[in-house]
Formats: sequence, C-alpha cells, structure tokens
Amino acid sequence: MPFVTIEMIEGRTPEQKRELVEKITKVVAETVNVPEERVYVFIEDLKKDHFARGGKLIIDQE
Repeated sequence: MPFVTIEMIEGRTPEQKRELVEKITKVVAETVNVPEERVYVFIEDLKKDHFARGGKLIIDQE
C-alpha cells in the first residue's frame, strides 16, 4: 500500500486539496497497480513563518 506525503506552504483551499489528492491517488494507483482505496495521501501544511528559502522566511519574501 503506497503512502504519499505532500508538504506545501499553507494557503490552499479544501477544494484544491480534494482535487490534488484525487489526482495523486488515481496516478499512484494506476502506476503501481493497486486499488485507489489502498493509496494513502498525507498533506502537511507548512506555516509561512516555519519555512525559509534563500536564507529568508517565506513571510519576509512576500
């Protein structure tokens, strides 16, 4: 049973997350030949003040 972890900066709507997990689940299930019910997807929202790029917090880059 495949496990997929998605880490992304917070701010996506529940609708966007639903669409994302539906598409990821379908592709993974087809690729590794398992039923969609056996694919687990975890979404981890990263707070903008807990994530940095280029030595600066994301909140300071907006």
